[in-house]
Amino acid sequence: MNKFLLMLGLCRRAGAMIIGTPLVTASLPKGKVKVVIYAPDASANTKKKITDKCAFYGVKCIEALASSLELSRAIGKDSAVCALGITDESFSRELVNQVETR
Repeated sequence: MNKFLLMLGLCRRAGAMIIGTPLVTASLPKGKVKVVIYAPDASANTKKKITDKCAFYGVKCIEALASSLELSRAIGKDSAVCALGITDESFSRELVNQVETR
C-alpha cells in the first residue's frame, strides 16, 4: 500500500474524514471540508458535481492516486467510495502534497 492510501486510513481513524459524495457535497457549504479527493474512476456526472461545488465554495479538489475500490479498502469500507472530504488542515496539506509530487 502506498503512502497516500496509508495517510487516508490514518485520517479516517483520526475522525478527520467525510465519506461519500452526498455527505461531502452537503458539508462544503458549512466550511468543514479543507480538501476533496475523488476517485479517477468515478462517473463523469459525479466528477462534475464535485468539481463544480468545490469551485463554487473555494475548496481544493484533487483526483486520487487510487481507484474507488482501493480508496474504500484503505479506509475500511466494503463498498466503493468515490469522494472523500478531509476536514483536518494537516492531513489536507500532506495528501495534496502526495498527489502533486507524483
